Amino acid sequence: MNPLAWDVFAANLGWAAATALAVMLGTFAMALNLAMHRVVDVAWGVAFAAVAVVTFGLSDGQGDPGRRLLVTGLILVWGLRLAVHIARRGSGHGEDPRYEEMLSRARGNRNVYALRKIYLLQGALVWLVSLPVQAAQYTPRPLSALAWAGTAVWAVGLFFEAVGDAQLARFKAAPANRGLIMDRGLWRLTRHPNYFGDFCVWWGLFLVACDGGWQAAAVSVVSPLVMSMLLINGSGKRLLERHMAGRPGWDAYAARTSAFFPRPPRRG
Repeated sequence: MNPLAWDVFAANLGWAAATALAVMLGTFAMALNLAMHRVVDVAWGVAFAAVAVVTFGLSDGQGDPGRRLLVTGLILVWGLRLAVHIARRGSGHGEDPRYEEMLSRARGNRNVYALRKIYLLQGALVWLVSLPVQAAQYTPRPLSALAWAGTAVWAVGLFFEAVGDAQLARFKAAPANRGLIMDRGLWRLTRHPNYFGDFCVWWGLFLVACDGGWQAAAVSVVSPLVMSMLLINGSGKRLLERHMAGRPGWDAYAARTSAFFPRPPRRG
């Protein structure tokens, strides 16, 4: 039996929380300087990468070196790609309408409201969702096939995210597509290839954590469950589709295209 190193893992939880908080507070200071809170979306991927790197350093001598390198590398690739993509997408644009709407409901100081409702909340989510990344680095069991299966699921997710984002960016950049609904490439198979990709990324990372034993699995299963809920019923798919409803062509697209999990479009 190769148990999770509970004592050092518990200390790591505190350092991971401090790391996520530091990234979010630094981003909050930047947002105040720019007078724009959309920069927090860039910090989302950066915060996960920072937590992974800090955990990698703290877990030296505790977990299997192969699994530590694997899970840290996976989260760095995912988090930094996402941060760069969001930074490029938002370059030259003003405040995100989502944050404008949220802050319009603020009672009292808008910046204090933003700190509580956006930055501290996202910092807490980073800490919670990153549990597989943390737990995987504190299990001494050698890598097995389950870790590589998780890596394969992660790779499918990264493919859907990266390719879906690139396809949508090219579609929006073409003046002829102004006002049209994106229904090509991966967007023919699912209305949300990027959200489905994120779903696969976190279930894949959970499988890598499971490879370390049942204790790591038990402590980190909340992560993919929370992400699945957010992506499907929370701030992901549900919120975006509410925004898209009523656009010309949306109803026909929604009728023939899977809401989340990829499949060939229905024939209408």
